[in-house]
Amino acid sequence: MSLSTPAPDPSPEATLAHRVPDLGALQLLLAVARLGSLGRAARELGITQPAASSRVRAMERQLGVALVDRSPRGSRLTDAGALVTDWAGRIVEAAEAFDAGAQALRDRRDSRLRVAASMTIAEYLLPGWLIALRTQRPDTAVSLLAGNSAAVASRLLAGEADLGFVEGLTVPGGLDEVVIAHDRLVVVTAPGHPWARRRKPLAAEEVAATPLILREEGSGTRQVLEAALGGLARPLIELSSTTAV
Repeated sequence: MSLSTPAPDPSPEATLAHRVPDLGALQLLLAVARLGSLGRAARELGITQPAASSRVRAMERQLGVALVDRSPRGSRLTDAGALVTDWAGRIVEAAEAFDAGAQALRDRRDSRLRVAASMTIAEYLLPGWLIALRTQRPDTAVSLLAGNSAAVASRLLAGEADLGFVEGLTVPGGLDEVVIAHDRLVVVTAPGHPWARRRKPLAAEEVAATPLILREEGSGTRQVLEAALGGLARPLIELSSTTAV
């Protein structure tokens, strides 16, 4: 089921605060994307399902696009909803970093740490790390700069960041590196895709020859995949974050 909504007011009187959904609504949308259910998202955030449905409808009216398809089987993001969720994640992460910094200011601390992180790490790992840092070192105010791995390296070399987190195989000269964790890449398909029904493993050559939805050039994820497969076909789509993919 899709929802048709009117376009938002484009007039100059419609300020940014009126055009951009509030933080609670964005957190709800991220929970729906992660859990695949409006009801489960509502329970996680401690609100009722009718209140969650009302908040989603209000957000759709505000933005002028349908964000969530609802059905008895659950809730699924529309194409527009997937894009909005990608942007929402960045806003929520920035808010968490803002909160950590504001807390340090409230405690009258003056320590500053400028952190640059690749999109994957910034989206999935760094929020938890910042919370842990604030617990252990409440006097540290953190500013976060997010970009792909190449952009993180550039910021460090330019002196715009004190510490960087990237995923990939190498870092440019002039930077020290320490491996802190490992993860793995998996191929994800829609349920109706032929690969979802096959029983034998995919050969690396077949994956390399298939147009995929990939991260952009400069991404550490893209670099690792290309090195592992010995090359990649021309991407079907290039996107700037793992959430968007």
